Amino acid sequence: MNKEIINKVNNSKLKSVDLDSLIPENERIILDLKTWLKDELILIEKDFRHAVKKHDWQQYKDKFVSIQCSNNAIIPDWAFILVSNELKENKIENFIGPLDVMEHIIIRNIIYSLDLNKFENKIVIIKGCSKRSIPKSSYSFLIERLQPIAKKIMFGEACSSVPIFNKPIN
Repeated sequence: MNKEIINKVNNSKLKSVDLDSLIPENERIILDLKTWLKDELILIEKDFRHAVKKHDWQQYKDKFVSIQCSNNAIIPDWAFILVSNELKENKIENFIGPLDVMEHIIIRNIIYSLDLNKFENKIVIIKGCSKRSIPKSSYSFLIERLQPIAKKIMFGEACSSVPIFNKPIN
């Protein structure tokens, strides 16, 4: 007697969220402004603006760019903004600041743009295993979005999840 194997997890009413699958694979790079400074230390406005104008911005297409200065040069805010503006005009995603903060913002923007209608009044499991390091803040962003609409939120895998939230019964 052959008995059909049924995948109960696939047939369950659980809705899962896999942050790993939502994070774009685009390369993250640092654009270091020190190379546009005299002796990598002094910003001369005319030279800086010239360097920004003649720079090949297309090399950053389809990448996430973190605008930074890796040394102790004192750079006015307008210089960072000028570079960011040039990247934006070339439709290149960018952020002024460190890579890890940029990663938090990328993920936050993705989470806040998600259509979560399919999770309304459902049992939701946030997948726990991922191939890459997920910033912990991502889970806060996700909980903030899911809590008002989900019936129940759990974390982990379907076979071994940890309860996080249960909607109160009115």
